[in-house]
Amino acid sequence: MTTLHYIYDPFCGWCYAAAPLVAAARSVPHVNIALHGGGMLAGANRRTITADWREHVMPHDKRIAQLTGQPFGEAYFDGLLRDIGAVMDSEQPIAAILAAEEISGLGLDMLEAAQEAHYVKGLRIADPAVLAGLATTLGIEALAFREAFDRFVGAATHAHIGETRARLANLGGRGFPTFALENTDGQLEPVDIGVWLGHADEWREFLLARSAEINQANLDASASVPPGGQG
Repeated sequence: MTTLHYIYDPFCGWCYAAAPLVAAARSVPHVNIALHGGGMLAGANRRTITADWREHVMPHDKRIAQLTGQPFGEAYFDGLLRDIGAVMDSEQPIAAILAAEEISGLGLDMLEAAQEAHYVKGLRIADPAVLAGLATTLGIEALAFREAFDRFVGAATHAHIGETRARLANLGGRGFPTFALENTDGQLEPVDIGVWLGHADEWREFLLARSAEINQANLDASASVPPGGQG
């Protein structure tokens, strides 16, 4: 397996722009996607909806829609973005993604559901009740989700965000989203996805080719080690 590391944030518009690329990556054989939540709006960076915030994000959102075809709902533009005082805190949806991954391996599905809930349906995805509802739609048992979410929210999610930030710094990443492929030496190769936004088929072809190269190199390396030895 080749691992594609994905550093994201649930409130990052350009992560939503990259969602079709993530979906395409999921269809590539022998590629595993590792999620790393970055906490863009967590802790001291959490925000509330204001008129200024709406004016700030709308040009970016419209550019994303034009570039990628990603949908933005009226409930988002004229509902949530006018819901003055609504809290945007990355910690809760990241905790929900970690919980969904632990319970059912559905972390990516939870991220996708949270993005749709935010950008299309205009829901408050920092609200635990909203997140619990999303988990239910994914087929996750309610009690199991609540227990896992309660374990992750707080210290465990803070630690996860800290690890992600360290990974981002080591990669020299400039923000969210950041993608990197893990090569045969266990090193991470940053991948600039800008050229593939809106071109999911071409991105999938790139991943097919690059992952085949990495997997073949792994096989060659394994074959060069004699049984019971280190070479």
